[in-house]
Amino acid sequence: MLILGHDDVLAALSPADCADAMAAVLAARARGEALMPLRTAIPFEGAAGFMAVMPAWRGGEDPMFSLKSLCIMPGNPARGLDSHQGTVTLFDGSTGQPRAILDASAVTAVRTAAVSAVATRELARSDARVLAILGAGVQGRAHLTALSPVREFDEVRVYSPSREHAQALADGRASVVPSAEAAVRGADVVVLATSSREPVISRDWLSPGAHVNAVGASVPSSRELDVETVRACALFCDSRESLRHEAGEFRLAVEEGAITGEEHVRGELGEVLAGMADGRRSADELTVFRSLGLAVEDLAAAERAVGVARERGIGVEVKL
Repeated sequence: MLILGHDDVLAALSPADCADAMAAVLAARARGEALMPLRTAIPFEGAAGFMAVMPAWRGGEDPMFSLKSLCIMPGNPARGLDSHQGTVTLFDGSTGQPRAILDASAVTAVRTAAVSAVATRELARSDARVLAILGAGVQGRAHLTALSPVREFDEVRVYSPSREHAQALADGRASVVPSAEAAVRGADVVVLATSSREPVISRDWLSPGAHVNAVGASVPSSRELDVETVRACALFCDSRESLRHEAGEFRLAVEEGAITGEEHVRGELGEVLAGMADGRRSADELTVFRSLGLAVEDLAAAERAVGVARERGIGVEVKL
């Protein structure tokens, strides 16, 4: 069994390779070839965080099971640590034997940004030139790397409540702006990578034809989008089930009567990739991809990382 630590995963899993793997597995899921239940979150009274488990299966000639086990620790960023700590385990789909264990923090960072890269490639206007990133943590950094090759961006703006964090992220690759509004106004592609409980953008700030990747708030108590943006957009998601159960802004928009429910969703990203749903329909349409993160994405990212690692001699092989 192969063990890949954090740096091993980053060395083996390039953003471009991961984006290809994400596009393939999301389309496979849309066709029913990859399956997963809704993630299970497990709180413990008095604990500093909570646990989550995300199992998945992919069929085909070389079937595979996977299980991501996570501790979500909100206090970790203040310690200089990713809030997501855990492992992704791959199991042979025919025998059930464990094949690899990978650091989940690195897998999650790369695959989440890679999915946004796929969504941007499919949904953003081809002439998009201004990128705005709100949030300067792990996902902000990963998205700056993953999205830069997707369009020929002439300008990249970064905003974070911590100017120090924003400057560390920008590091000559982007400009730091003084507010979220300054980042978003006039932007063609917007990334929301925060854990905010309240909206971080307003519909009024978004230009006609903008595309938004909302990736940071993955529990019902958090939301990055205001109700008006949800109402006005062509809405896409990674999973309708995840959207219904975990996306706070979607649930609030339904409760307030701004949208009727899942009828407002044009399609899952995998359905767009598989030709089962329309993507962008006009140049001035506002598109939003609401990413919650899927277990099948972890499976595909881990599998790709393991394949490259074995080719390059990365990681440590152990016998159970």
